Amino acid sequence: MTVTIRPYRHATDKEALYDICVRTADAGEDSRELYPDLDLMPSIFAAPYVHLEPGFAFVADDGGQAVGYIVGCADTPAFVRAYREEWLPKLIDRYPPPEHPPATPSEEMVALMHDPERMILPEVAAYPAHLHMNLLPGYQRAGHGRALMTTLCRALAAGGVPALHLCMLTANTRARAFYDRVGFHVIDVPDPGPVTYLGRSTDM
Repeated sequence: MTVTIRPYRHATDKEALYDICVRTADAGEDSRELYPDLDLMPSIFAAPYVHLEPGFAFVADDGGQAVGYIVGCADTPAFVRAYREEWLPKLIDRYPPPEHPPATPSEEMVALMHDPERMILPEVAAYPAHLHMNLLPGYQRAGHGRALMTTLCRALAAGGVPALHLCMLTANTRARAFYDRVGFHVIDVPDPGPVTYLGRSTDM
């Protein structure tokens, strides 16, 4: 089958979106042992984007099956406000705010879930959009990631967005090599911890 890039369709792609996120959420590797609740990572890093910004959600489609995705938002501060007001209330019963410092990887992710304001940094203000992208292992290194990135950048550019950024685990060296190849550069953020911030223009 030929892999094509198309807009995300919630009715048919949600299950695949969640599965792809889970199978790549541990620095590009399967996260099921690390995060046993299979809805946790998608609820933070994939689902809010297709809910709040569906116009910036695209999948790599192999014969009708989504095998990769890219999701993003045009304006990070606006996205954070919508996440706080519209998305987080949908999760609060299942994932209540932590009452103590996180002691497990899952508790760390729930703490992140309840702190969307962490995404607003002055150093990335010139890159107002941001994204998350994942491909199943069998579809990596075949040009599909570049095609997804090109599609999102063109959609953002058409909406007048000049640049975008992402935040990635520094340990994910394979992803970093890909982002370097498609024109991202490091954004210097003081004390970033285990993550690296990268940015580029939307001009592809």
